[in-house]
Amino acid sequence: MIPAKLNYVTISTRVNVSSRQNSLFSEEELPPNPLAWEVAAAADCLIAEVVFNRPLTTVFQYLVPNELRDMIGPGQRVEASFGRGNKLTTGFCVGLSTTLPSGKTLKSLTSVLDRAPLIDARMLELTHWIADRYLCGWGQVLETVIPAGVKSKAGTREVLFFAVSPALVPRLVDPRAMLDELKLPAKQRAVLEVLATAPGPMRVDELSAAANCGIVPIHGLRDKGLIVASRERLLTPPTMAAPEVHCDIVLNPDQKRAVDTILGVVRSSQFQTLLLHGVTGSGKTEVYIKAIEEVVSYGRQAIVLVPEISLTPQTIRRFHSRFPAIAVLHSHLTDAERHGHWQKIASGAIQVVVGARSAIFAPTPQLGLIVIDEEHETSFKQDSTPRYHAVEVARHLAELEKIPLILGSATPTLETFLRVLRKQDMLISMPKRVERLPLPPVVIVDTRNDPAIAKGSAIGRAMFTAMQAALKAGGQVILFLNVRGFSPVFWCRSCGEGVKCPHCDVTLTWHKARAVALCHSCDYSTTPPSACPKCGKPGLLSLGMGTERLESEVRTRFPEYKCLRMDSDTMKQRGSHDTALESFRHGGVQILLGTQMIAKGLDFPNVTLVGVIDADTLLHQPDLRSAERTFQLIAQVAGRTGRSAKGGRVLVQTASPDQPAIQRAAAHDYRGFATEELQHRKTLKVPPFAHLARVILRGPHEGELKAYAEKTGELLRAAARDLAVDVRILGPAPCLVTRLKANFRYHLQMTSTELSALQRLWLQTVPTLPHHPEIEFVVDVDPLNLR
Repeated sequence: MIPAKLNYVTISTRVNVSSRQNSLFSEEELPPNPLAWEVAAAADCLIAEVVFNRPLTTVFQYLVPNELRDMIGPGQRVEASFGRGNKLTTGFCVGLSTTLPSGKTLKSLTSVLDRAPLIDARMLELTHWIADRYLCGWGQVLETVIPAGVKSKAGTREVLFFAVSPALVPRLVDPRAMLDELKLPAKQRAVLEVLATAPGPMRVDELSAAANCGIVPIHGLRDKGLIVASRERLLTPPTMAAPEVHCDIVLNPDQKRAVDTILGVVRSSQFQTLLLHGVTGSGKTEVYIKAIEEVVSYGRQAIVLVPEISLTPQTIRRFHSRFPAIAVLHSHLTDAERHGHWQKIASGAIQVVVGARSAIFAPTPQLGLIVIDEEHETSFKQDSTPRYHAVEVARHLAELEKIPLILGSATPTLETFLRVLRKQDMLISMPKRVERLPLPPVVIVDTRNDPAIAKGSAIGRAMFTAMQAALKAGGQVILFLNVRGFSPVFWCRSCGEGVKCPHCDVTLTWHKARAVALCHSCDYSTTPPSACPKCGKPGLLSLGMGTERLESEVRTRFPEYKCLRMDSDTMKQRGSHDTALESFRHGGVQILLGTQMIAKGLDFPNVTLVGVIDADTLLHQPDLRSAERTFQLIAQVAGRTGRSAKGGRVLVQTASPDQPAIQRAAAHDYRGFATEELQHRKTLKVPPFAHLARVILRGPHEGELKAYAEKTGELLRAAARDLAVDVRILGPAPCLVTRLKANFRYHLQMTSTELSALQRLWLQTVPTLPHHPEIEFVVDVDPLNLR
């Protein structure tokens, strides 16, 4: 079913067809004295509704030739001539109809690419909703949600099958009589006898083994026309990890209450979103598992979404130990592995799908529960088209399926918390850690007057003392710094400028181990400059602290202890993440330092100290969510310690010790922080009390881009007046990162309390935007990245 918001466009280019080619006429186009076949053809037609991977809200209509009628269905890919140049283009069939549009002659489909639909009716409905919700093309969504390995049939091989010739099928009522009459050699008779009693076509290797013969008798029968060959692509099944032994865990009262509440909703067969708000270490994962066990016992499936950086071997092992049939979907899978998992999930053989953002599109035919752990993570929002948020997609999917959605976090987003306050979602609280372990004390360390920090050290005096004490007592230490590289800035003492990427408005980061200056936005790299590119003076200073520099300092100041760095520079090889964490788990490493990779999903009882090297990296960003993200980061990092009777503590180094976000995080006071921040957001009329849509324009020439952006702003404001919608439009203005990948960037921001107002305004404006060959634009609905 295609909602009215999409436009139907009939391809009107006329093609010459003969009576044998399915030439169709509408009633108005029939000749004055139509022949019988012409009348029948006008009444008997099949129209495919097709979308393409283009930023279009249009569903195109194509005629289905007779030879393709039995092959096509919604959810399959097709090839068709597209555009004025009739370029052969791959699209997706999203529907079929028998109504011929009046006064038009349709182009015909060229071919059907898939034997069976790649997605079902539910996923078609969901992807169409995404296209409407996030203002992009339906074809763009479909292109994204179906993995490349599925479309290319990766991991399959062509296999030869044999079956009894159709001419012999009527004689199979008495196979022995047929065989006696044919008077075949013994081995050929054995082959035909096996096929005559087989329930269907047999693979050549299976047939050869069953008949106890080689390939020659089989080919002999084929040459005689007694058997027929066919070829089919078969998938090599993915390797499934062996289940691990686990011990039954006795739930504490908070966990039991949470499980009972969730199962009550599961048994009601109704849609409901539940926020499982539990402090770090409260046992939320065990609650998820108990709920999933119940769902699986009904013969249904579950999807568990976790941030990519939280998809640790520790997490995967925990699910593998409880469920024999589990698929783990992550970015390091090969196309063949992803295709194999996709087919096993679609067959219903997989009980639990665990994965990052895109796992929400797994083809689960018997979906019974969706869980999103660490629902506050920004990685659940995709930063390329389609710019969907997995939480909102999961909510709509759960509503379609009439199943529960569980959102788990120690620091929920303010959007989720506001839904709880408005009684739209159900709250389940778990305020205490398992075994009643206390939350670790958090000490705020003011670095403004620290002598070690003043001399350029990353580790202040208090942090150094605490690390010494923890290590001497046999504990382990985690240090968090969300900046990779050795130094994030090359600074010129003469002109005061930082050395920037030639393609981006971003400073180059020094990676000392690789001896390169690297742009983290476009991956441009060069040798570290010896002189300022702007003024030519030598003597550049490397300013700031990255994880590489922190590692160097730790090794210098704590030479007797093993140190390990975990960031995207050191964890590139497959399996390196698992190896590093196992080394830390077994005590081979005493000091673990890194970026967000170590901030979540880790449970190490021997960690007695966590140090936040610089809590201000996010706090002073020009972003409406900077305080919220700072609170979440400190709270999540703090949760890595104090997970055993040894206890633990957290030191937070900051030059802004009085900031409310830091103070509240140190006090483990989420509700207090959320209440204050929500009031602040309400005053400003920003999310979660309003919806945003950001229009980003980019082009190689700043003057032309600025003029185009101003014209876009004028058209948006004119459309807002015509539609009488309550939308506030800001801009245009240069983006925070003004130049990226050799393109200048401008943006506009639309704000409204009603999402539908933003959608109507944009759809009204887009057709009026002038075409410019070098300027591109995108729209990001409810953006999380405002750079």
